[in-house]
Amino acid sequence: MTAVTGRVAAAERGETRIADRVVAKIAAQAAKEAVDDPPPDGASPRATVTVHRDAARVRVSLELGYPGDIGRQCGAVRSRVAQRVKALAGMEVPEVAVQVERLHAATSGAQGRIR
Repeated sequence: MTAVTGRVAAAERGETRIADRVVAKIAAQAAKEAVDDPPPDGASPRATVTVHRDAARVRVSLELGYPGDIGRQCGAVRSRVAQRVKALAGMEVPEVAVQVERLHAATSGAQGRIR
């Protein structure tokens, strides 16, 4: 057995890789947290992510309640997703694209659905 004579520098110990799907789950949860009043019959937000080095490009698809300030909610989603991915995965997020898949009217049921 050999004795360790000194400490190995952090850069020489290896690397930590976080899978795209893990970052996508973080982004989807952050989007869910950012939506003010999610529609009760709406689907949960979904995210796809492309990671390159220490940066993640995120695309979030979600459903929102109608009427509502769609622009403000999308801005809140972009901000929250970038913040949470940075905090939890340590990645910069230069782009968060938000795609609103469907709007749900305040009334429930098939006739209340806006397409």
